[in-house]
Amino acid sequence: MTHNTSTLTIITERNQPLTASIYTPTGKGHDDIKDAIMIAPATGIKRLFYKSFASYLASQGFGVITYDNEGIGDSLTCPLPKCDASLISWGRHDATAVLEALQDEFPNANYHLVGHSAGGQLIGLMPNYQALSSVVNVACSSGRIKNMDMPFKAQAMVFMDGAITLGNLLLGYTPSDKFDMGEPLPRGVAKQWRDWCNGKGYIKTAFGKTVFTHYYDEFAAPSLWLNFTDDDIANAKNVDDMLAVFTAMPAEKRMMTPQQFGLKHIGHMKFFSSKTHAKAPELWQMATDWIQAHSK
Repeated sequence: MTHNTSTLTIITERNQPLTASIYTPTGKGHDDIKDAIMIAPATGIKRLFYKSFASYLASQGFGVITYDNEGIGDSLTCPLPKCDASLISWGRHDATAVLEALQDEFPNANYHLVGHSAGGQLIGLMPNYQALSSVVNVACSSGRIKNMDMPFKAQAMVFMDGAITLGNLLLGYTPSDKFDMGEPLPRGVAKQWRDWCNGKGYIKTAFGKTVFTHYYDEFAAPSLWLNFTDDDIANAKNVDDMLAVFTAMPAEKRMMTPQQFGLKHIGHMKFFSSKTHAKAPELWQMATDWIQAHSK
């Protein structure tokens, strides 16, 4: 099954425009789609990164939306130092507006979320979370630096405590791209990223301080967590650290090795690679099997 792709502009409650892509299976009207999927991106990762995975999902009959968070890719609409986006606004406003857009595009569907790293961390900020029938989180964890192993732990400390602090001070933003950490980040996003990764439970460190309303204790959609042993960030301790914040979420954890699939490396990013899919199609099949099993 082939698919069609279109571009959509979404306006958030902050009156910020987000650029999104809609993937629709060829031969199906939007009203005919049974299951629609929102792909929530990792920190500083553009929606284009998920194009192959989104195309695959559409080829399997799903409606799909991908998007750039405020301040990233095509959703950067002002000089980056003037962008006041934060991780909180990405979860509370961006993800919320994108799910509403998915509902508008495919009005008769069940709705699911595939979260990559931060895309899965922030879903407890979405006031419309109850619309989700299921979640698949990939490479998602608290990212707590204390739980990382050397030498990656040292690299993370240099980036988090050095590059973010100096970049924000000198440039008004964090040049994450210079450290192979995604797109340049709005200073508010980077600061919260640093603060939360230096504490226990990621966003939990902000509860009662900068986060006063959240749904982490109520989010009860069934979830599948796909993680890999060669991921320096989302290791087993950090997966459990993040899961502990979702106190009501039923979760199935799968910690896998690349070698199980005849691969040398998957890590934090390569689950979504078309090359990975060509060699190990069963990985993407895990996601579609889960979503189909939780279609109402």
